[in-house]
Amino acid sequence: LVSTISNMNSEVIRPVMIGHFGLRTTPERFEAMIKWHVDFFGGRVVLKNEKAAFIAYDDEHHRLVIVQDPGHAVISNKHSASGIYHIAFTLNSLADLVTSYEQKKAKGIEPHWPVNHGMSTSMYYFDPDGNEFELQVDNFATAEEAHQFMATAEYAQNPIGVDIDIEEFTRRVATIQMGELDLL
Repeated sequence: LVSTISNMNSEVIRPVMIGHFGLRTTPERFEAMIKWHVDFFGGRVVLKNEKAAFIAYDDEHHRLVIVQDPGHAVISNKHSASGIYHIAFTLNSLADLVTSYEQKKAKGIEPHWPVNHGMSTSMYYFDPDGNEFELQVDNFATAEEAHQFMATAEYAQNPIGVDIDIEEFTRRVATIQMGELDLL
């Protein structure tokens, strides 16, 4: 029997957005993970019980679930193991990135790597379990401009980008109009 629905279109159906992601932690780190992620995302706990906490930071029912699992151990060095490398979230502007940095810093959450990737400016953070989160701002007005930049020899020679002095970056964003700011 051949399904007529599967034959309707040969194009792969694409997701419309990332709905949420889940993290597994130990019971010992459960509360610290909840606090860190609520502070990091400016979120709220929608539901918490003895097994999991569901966190939202916008109008979605939840964007993150943290599950405590006594049968699993935290990997001490996630970057030496296979798995998800990092999860990136886009902010609207460099001013938002700086404001977010200052808000998180006031709560003891500091980036381990501020970097200008060329097509985006980013700050990378580790949560208490060593999961890596990136906050980024697009450096180009359109996706097409970013795609064009990524096709250049300049980008091919250094696809990682250049490290940012976070205090200098914060000062410049705070004092220079966005249209005059050249961070590349």
